[in-house]
Amino acid sequence: MDVYFHNTQSGRKERFKPLDPQRITIYACGPTVYNYVHIGNGRPAVVFDVLYRLLSRLYPRVDYVRNITDIDDKINRAAAQLGEPIAKLADRYTEAYREDVNALGVLAPMQEPRATHHIPEIISMIERLIAKDHAYAADGHVLFNVPSDPEYGSLSHRTLEDMIDGARVEVAPYKRDPKDFVLWKPSNDDQPGWDSPWGRGRPGWHIECSAMIEKHLGTVIDIHGGGSDLTFPHHENEAAQSRCAHGSSDYVRYWLHNGMLTMGQEKMSKSLGNVVTIHELRERVSGEVLRYALLSGHYRSQLAWSEDLLAQAGASLDRLYGAIRDAQMNVTSIAYANAGPEAFPQSVLSALCDDLNTPEALAALHALASEIHRSDDPAQREALAAQLLAGGWLLGILTEDAASHFQQGSELAPAAIEALIGERHQARRDKNFARADEIRDQLTASGVELEDTREGTRWKTASASGSA
Repeated sequence: MDVYFHNTQSGRKERFKPLDPQRITIYACGPTVYNYVHIGNGRPAVVFDVLYRLLSRLYPRVDYVRNITDIDDKINRAAAQLGEPIAKLADRYTEAYREDVNALGVLAPMQEPRATHHIPEIISMIERLIAKDHAYAADGHVLFNVPSDPEYGSLSHRTLEDMIDGARVEVAPYKRDPKDFVLWKPSNDDQPGWDSPWGRGRPGWHIECSAMIEKHLGTVIDIHGGGSDLTFPHHENEAAQSRCAHGSSDYVRYWLHNGMLTMGQEKMSKSLGNVVTIHELRERVSGEVLRYALLSGHYRSQLAWSEDLLAQAGASLDRLYGAIRDAQMNVTSIAYANAGPEAFPQSVLSALCDDLNTPEALAALHALASEIHRSDDPAQREALAAQLLAGGWLLGILTEDAASHFQQGSELAPAAIEALIGERHQARRDKNFARADEIRDQLTASGVELEDTREGTRWKTASASGSA
């Protein structure tokens, strides 16, 4: 099956042609760990997890690497403010990030390298760049010489003025050109540092990704992912230094960038102070609802984050789980983790193969759910539910047992709820409708919603998918 991606480099949708069909290589930029990550950071984790799931079903091997930036001036400032060691703070928020994205149903990558574990590789790459006249040492720093790379700007398609404005850096006197960027910078006694040919210091932001990709994936990779805010300067700089270090124009075959989350009219960002963290959201909303909400818009488009979006995501998940429950399926989508491509619904596969069109893929799942509700044939309902669950695995949802999904969050135990429902049935048979209504009100007050159907009374908790 052909796969198509919108390549930021070319600005158009292209058919995916891997360098080696036997081994697909993917790298996605992870977080800088100095605080809990906001839900906007969850979007690339989820988007590229869907990419990983899709390609792992279509190709024999997918090597997926997602890094951790654990050396950065933001980390240094946060540690100083809290009065704790920098490494301890970075370790704590690295673990918090893993917990958050795990709650979002994100599979672990093949490797999760950390910048501080790759200092020798970083120094080696900088030495090569200096030897090739693409970098120079000045005033304790090492800087990349942007004019030495004729392809600089080809990823972000920016003018000279845009590059300088977008970099948002002070034009230091030791720079040969205003666009030159830091590969290595000196550290004082209060900052983390490592010995190097240029003195004790620490790496710049961009060089770490180049070094880690080279070590874990090679000099040319198939796909590089990240948020659209990283296109410039981070990915532009990374691509330049990698091309020059390797002596080749080939570095990344397909650049994929996800759009930003917005709060109102503004991009969600810590600098604007309008962020909501995954950690906070998980206290009242399930990780599966958060994931569904993140997948509800096409990955390249902006996504407006709101309480309405969460409510819609919760209701949509309830409908899908309801179809699985109607079909009396007792498995989850996890059962399809190792299935071949033939096991997955064509409608979902086709949507994801067309530039990861998750809204269309979700619509395909709801179409399957509608077929289940319309069918009176138990065998057909079961077959459709199997397709629904398989498609759910590709999107990383429907990982719970359907019955359990509807029974979370009540102050009453399931056995007590079933007993009250049985008592209500008897009250209705006895025409004691006042008692039947009293029981319904009691269950409602306990967070339990009843649904009377031809097959009997079903129940779910009010917080099964939505807010607690």
